Amino acid sequence: MIDLHGQAGLPYVNRNAYTGSCQGMRYRLQKKVKEEGETSLEAVTYPEPYSYEMTDEKEKTFREFPFTQEGFEQAVAWLNEEYERQAKRWGQVSK
Repeated sequence: MIDLHGQAGLPYVNRNAYTGSCQGMRYRLQKKVKEEGETSLEAVTYPEPYSYEMTDEKEKTFREFPFTQEGFEQAVAWLNEEYERQAKRWGQVSK
């Protein structure tokens, strides 16, 4: 299970992309600024072993959330749901 409390939060993601992994699944959280100046939180999952930059776009799953604390919590919940939903893809057995 992915639990980012105490590791990363909105202040970190406001300045940098946050990447991590969970048993075969890699993920990335990043602030996204749209042309209108609106911000959102982009969450991406992709399979190991490669980095975000080296992984083919077809292998990535994207989702956007509000750039708020609630949106951050929703993004972490979605990462966990994605892991459970695609456990076979990640090469692991869900527990």
